[in-house]
Amino acid sequence: MPNRSDLFQCQKCGECCKGYGGAFVNEREIERISRYLDIASESFLRDYCQWSGRRPLIKTLASGYCVFWDKVCTIHKVKPRMCKLWPFIESMLIDTTNWAILQSMCPGIRGDVDPDDVVECVREAVAEYEKE
Repeated sequence: MPNRSDLFQCQKCGECCKGYGGAFVNEREIERISRYLDIASESFLRDYCQWSGRRPLIKTLASGYCVFWDKVCTIHKVKPRMCKLWPFIESMLIDTTNWAILQSMCPGIRGDVDPDDVVECVREAVAEYEKE
């Protein structure tokens, strides 16, 4: 099985920080990001999040970028799960054709990979995240 770095090399282009939807944040992430920003969780939720149903997600600015994108991720050390796992996100376990969709947006994703390798790398990335 190839390493994740064989399938993806971040180009620091910010394309993954752009687009509709934002990144959902859970309680643990809210606490970590709030501490990192040295603000109360309530302030973080009010100033940096919007709501999708009952779930908070990090705001997207009019430019289309995440509120924390400024040529680099300004909360990189404490970024949410979806951002840490990118592009090895769980939707690949449901449909590996999502890899081609992500690859069309992200110059760091290799397109000529075996779908089984993508699935294994996603499982590995998720398992590592769960250990944190």
